[in-house]
Amino acid sequence: MNDKCVVLNAKKMNFDGKLDFSVLSSDVTVYDDTTEQQLSERIQGADIIVTKEMPVSAEMIQKFPESVKLICEAGTGYNNIDLEAARKKGITVCNIPAYSTERVAHTAIMMILNLSSAMQVQMKMLACGNHDNFTRNLQVPHVEVNGKTLGVIGAGHIGRKVIQIAQALDMNILVYTRTPREDEKGIRYVSLEELLKNSDYVSMHCPLTENTKHMINKESLSLMKPSAFIINTSRGALIDETALIEALENGTIAGAGLDVQETEPPEETNPLYTMDHVLLTPHMGWKGLETRQRLVSILADNIKQFMEGNPINVVSGL
Repeated sequence: MNDKCVVLNAKKMNFDGKLDFSVLSSDVTVYDDTTEQQLSERIQGADIIVTKEMPVSAEMIQKFPESVKLICEAGTGYNNIDLEAARKKGITVCNIPAYSTERVAHTAIMMILNLSSAMQVQMKMLACGNHDNFTRNLQVPHVEVNGKTLGVIGAGHIGRKVIQIAQALDMNILVYTRTPREDEKGIRYVSLEELLKNSDYVSMHCPLTENTKHMINKESLSLMKPSAFIINTSRGALIDETALIEALENGTIAGAGLDVQETEPPEETNPLYTMDHVLLTPHMGWKGLETRQRLVSILADNIKQFMEGNPINVVSGL
């Protein structure tokens, strides 16, 4: 492939230097990061632009040179790209919908298991030299997940993988999705309200759009059981973080597992950092080495198929 490809913020993916972007094209230029001021110069003559969760506004796209034919979002979510502006400019946008399925699903299940054992509390006790758990009866909640109900919001690749693993743990499954199916063995498709009211754990697996932003808010959190936990490994802004913090402080719900936050990274003063009943991780679900290697491989295939006239994984284009 002789088409010029520019990777604008490679360090977001290649923080350990173990990825090889030369497979994307015979003419690849890689930048660790790119500011909006640097963008125009760096993409001159480029056919393909690769970004990872980098804001690409309408104003930026309007200034793109005519050579740009394809924007590759190196991830599943593409809410950072102004799709309408790309469409008007005749630029196709593609994403990578399934590269991190296993790893993100494992992260969600890990959070469910850790929260069921109050593992974050136990680790904090050890860190401060408190060994009461070893010398007395168990001091923290510790429950089985089998027989508990998991509510899954969104039934795409990752949601389905979470369901598969949860069923292996003998959990009951409720699913809320825009395109419900017929109920399956051990799976019931329900309204969001019914899911929130009846789930012991709620796991979110849907894209961030105008319709899904803050779909979990003060009102929806109030529907959940006081003993329930919410897990988000999808997009931080699906949850109104202010409302979540209030619900956690008031005991409206029992806790949360958050691999994504509304602002990443959270402000140093964010109370989520220090809450005993919150498991907080730094958007790590997609960061496994095998996952990132798969990401680059699918990126290369997206580019190859597009240049051969058979575009795949298109989210916007002509």
